[in-house]
Amino acid sequence: MAAKPVETDSTNTTVAAAREEHVVVFRLADEYYALDIQTVQEIVRMQTITSIPGSDPWVEGITNLRGRVVPVIDLRRRCGVAANDHTPETRIVVVGSPAGMVGFIVDAVSEVMRIPGDQVELPSTIVAVPENSYLRGVAKLNERLVSLMDLEGVLPSGPTATEEIAAAA
Repeated sequence: MAAKPVETDSTNTTVAAAREEHVVVFRLADEYYALDIQTVQEIVRMQTITSIPGSDPWVEGITNLRGRVVPVIDLRRRCGVAANDHTPETRIVVVGSPAGMVGFIVDAVSEVMRIPGDQVELPSTIVAVPENSYLRGVAKLNERLVSLMDLEGVLPSGPTATEEIAAAA
């Protein structure tokens, strides 16, 4: 989560300025996750994906998106959620990354929303382990918790991984 600017009020008390999050909320199994709307290029229905032998197990393959070859990552596998068959609600969330466009397979996209900064907490040190590097915060909404994802944490890291994604595209 981005650092919150610090301000002082008239009594010189430090006040954290709440930064509003504008996100796309989606579902993996029974849990809700969100990506910053600024990273999302588009959301498309599930389409034909060509597998890439030898790629990471969570890389589903590549797809042709209006003439552009886009690598596709299965977010269930990437986040350690049990695999499931695709349904009519399954979508590919296409995001812009430093390596180019990448698609994320999600079970369903539920909404676009604004989350007040005071409803977002940093992940606990218990869950903030290297395997969960994609988790940057948790939004506490009235009816559910929404895990806020860090795009850089979801994508493979390091020069070789970035080159692989760029080469696939």
